[in-house]
Amino acid sequence: MNRDVEKASKELSQELEGQIEAAEDIRRTAAPEVVEEELRRELRQEIKACLERTVKAREAERRALEPARPKDEEEFVRFSLLVRLQHMALMSSCFILILTGLPMKFPESRFAHFFSVVGGVSASGIIRRIGATMLIFVGVFHLCYIAFLKEGRREFQELLPKLKDVQDVLQNIRYFLGITKHGARFDRFSYIEKFDYWAVYWGMVVMIASGLMLWRQDLAMAIFPKFFLDMAREAHSDEALLATLAIIIWHFYNVHLNPDSFPTNRTWLTDKLSKERMMMHHHLIRSSTRG
Repeated sequence: MNRDVEKASKELSQELEGQIEAAEDIRRTAAPEVVEEELRRELRQEIKACLERTVKAREAERRALEPARPKDEEEFVRFSLLVRLQHMALMSSCFILILTGLPMKFPESRFAHFFSVVGGVSASGIIRRIGATMLIFVGVFHLCYIAFLKEGRREFQELLPKLKDVQDVLQNIRYFLGITKHGARFDRFSYIEKFDYWAVYWGMVVMIASGLMLWRQDLAMAIFPKFFLDMAREAHSDEALLATLAIIIWHFYNVHLNPDSFPTNRTWLTDKLSKERMMMHHHLIRSSTRG
């Protein structure tokens, strides 16, 4: 491809020499102003043409260096549309609750001043209740999903902790220490994904139960002693901070910042998983649906 660039430069030099000779003929027969304008016009055209040829040559060189990609790469369906919609609703509600909850836990921080833009504490409270309603809806919907749908029951059974998960943790520790040559091989869900699921499951129970008590304190006080409300306040605050750190440090890294996934694992958007990633991360999977 470098030869194409050299050829284009050589052709430009030859054309410029020809134009200079023609300009000399024009200069002997035309006025100086006409000669100068004609030279400028032709020079601009030649430079533009040369740049276009150079760009095309470089683009052809870049395409030639790119690795060949299979036209029909085999893909597998990882998650159904119903699962992905639940995930997106959960993600949206968590973002809303995190953004409205951190200023309440750390009111003296600079971050807390953000809500002065949207109307202060009263407006943030309304936004927070919208996020809380979304979280409650997702939690109830998911319970119905795993209770009444065959797909949900199958997914739930796959996510139950097993002895193999403990073995996989030990296998990965040995692999990281250089004792074995390969890490753990997973089925449909790895212990990392199961940890993500059950952390959310437990967190939703704590957050929804304590959040409802704080939302309707008058009703809670009519049913429970006051120390129940105090416990709910502490549990809600601490569990919220723990969930925020888990999402940012654990889940966000595995989905977006992990070198195998960067900038994002698109499965949560497209539901598809390539054969290469399937063999890498779910080597023991027994059956999948062709995409």
